[in-house]
Amino acid sequence: MADEIIFRKDVPQNLTWDLSLIYETEEEMYHDAQEMEELGRKVAEAYRGKLDTPENIEACLTEYRKVCELRTLIGNYCDLAVSVDYYDTHNQERYGKIERRISVLMSSLSFIDSEIMDQEEAVIEKAMAASRGNRGYLQNLLQRKAHRLHGETERAMKALSQTLNAPYDIYNAAKLADMKFDPFETEGKEYPMSYSLFEENYEYEPNTRVRRAAFAAFSRKIREYENVTAAAYNTQVQTEKTFAALRGFGSVFDALLFSQKVPQELYHRQIDLIMEKLAPHMRRYAKLIQKVHKLDRMTYADLKLPVDPFYAPEVTIEGSKQYIEKGLSIYGEEYAEMIRTAYEKRWIDFAQNQGKSTGGFCASPYGRNSFILLSWNNKMSDVFTLAHELGHAGHFKTCNGTQSIFDTDVSTYFVEAPSTINELLMAHYLLKTSEDKRFRRWVLSNIVSNTYYHNFVTHLLEAAYQREVYRLVDAGGRVQAETLSGIMGDTLKKFWGDTVELTDGAELTWMRQPHYYMGLYSYTYSAGLTIATQMCSRIENEGKSAIEDWKKVLAAGGTKNPVELAAMAGIDITTDKPLLDTIETIGGMIDEICRLTEEVSAEGAAD
Repeated sequence: MADEIIFRKDVPQNLTWDLSLIYETEEEMYHDAQEMEELGRKVAEAYRGKLDTPENIEACLTEYRKVCELRTLIGNYCDLAVSVDYYDTHNQERYGKIERRISVLMSSLSFIDSEIMDQEEAVIEKAMAASRGNRGYLQNLLQRKAHRLHGETERAMKALSQTLNAPYDIYNAAKLADMKFDPFETEGKEYPMSYSLFEENYEYEPNTRVRRAAFAAFSRKIREYENVTAAAYNTQVQTEKTFAALRGFGSVFDALLFSQKVPQELYHRQIDLIMEKLAPHMRRYAKLIQKVHKLDRMTYADLKLPVDPFYAPEVTIEGSKQYIEKGLSIYGEEYAEMIRTAYEKRWIDFAQNQGKSTGGFCASPYGRNSFILLSWNNKMSDVFTLAHELGHAGHFKTCNGTQSIFDTDVSTYFVEAPSTINELLMAHYLLKTSEDKRFRRWVLSNIVSNTYYHNFVTHLLEAAYQREVYRLVDAGGRVQAETLSGIMGDTLKKFWGDTVELTDGAELTWMRQPHYYMGLYSYTYSAGLTIATQMCSRIENEGKSAIEDWKKVLAAGGTKNPVELAAMAGIDITTDKPLLDTIETIGGMIDEICRLTEEVSAEGAAD
């Protein structure tokens, strides 16, 4: 039975991250906020109306970079404090104040982009040649020229940035602050419930009655918030559609993919091929789960069950360090030192507490170390999650140390590759540690049920659902809870067919992810893992030379687009081949898991 979840104030300090690594005190943060504003005022006074020469453009952007560096430290310090405790009103108020100050500042500096884009391309290109640190920023401005609005309009939009982010804030407030779960009862016992307890524990619970009862209780509670969540999401997508039209994009898809630097072809391919080609493999995997667990029927609430729930060893936080350091040792000593430092210097927030963000993420403020959020449950899946987030940390440690802050904004199409490859490297390491069939089956099923399921199924189905929402919005429609549940239900049905029974509440899956407030982000998990799968194969076959290629890719940051980054790694994502190869890799793993299950069962019967 899951333990009662505690409040943040009761969490031991060693399980929390140390935000003093950004600022030792709140006063230091406010000091930097004032310095940021003063620097912004000096930039405005010195360069407004004067960005008509390469020299002034280069000088202005060099000063503006310092503003951006301070902004990322201040913003992360306040945002990360909120993410671990949405009940803390002081941190909420501080975050709101800082967001308002940043919005005002960035509005006052919006002239920079507008004035530079007013210049002839030859002037901008001369400025690009003058400074490597500003080159990427200027290249992006050249690409944006066709879609810019009037300078005063851009200024107003910057000033309204906090308001424009309101849908995401409303979603998080409803989910993490307002939504209070009552205990649920089954088989004469009472069980505590929270968002994290459900997603981190009950979805994997071997007891079928408890698992399905937890799913029903969880679904009943989130359904109470379906209308406010739908209203927030509708506001988000309508705003995106409006901005797409104002900026002259042909569709909201073109607008949202613009910043990712990929064409619609790559986006649609990722969704269409996985929905068609991966679905048969995953249906077979679902049937295996049903068979192994002797389920009367395979329901949506059963999909997260492991093949062998009683085999997976428990892993302590301290024990995870050895697994991860050895599993990722192929990167070399510098990477291993980063891992040790992450544990020793408290880069990681392991705690489970009420009001904490669900899932996991890694924030890497420029000029500081990374900060990793997850909820530790003493499972091997937590080791893979941490390895994943450390992949982000390693990526941004490399590119932040190599590029200017303007060149660290890596396309989301690629950004999940450095994280998911770590999960694969961990699995390959574990496979080499034992010849035991049950252990091998456990490792392979962990890759399928966590790494690939999470990225190629969970997030991909979100992406397929999201695409239908945007198609509706592009055609002039609006969305409400009933519409969104209908789209999600249809998406799940298309993928799982008759293999999985979509029990009441499955259609509410659209309520559970914050990714929908981040543009076309969900599909990029599978895109990144496609690149990671191909790169991992290279590393397994070529060793050090492939690792050196990969390090160069990580160091490139945002200086190249996803196609170019993949090409540096020897992967051509302009074709179907990498994705089809990856789907076949998943299918091959499922084949082996099924075969090993038969062999393990036969050997067990013989004993």
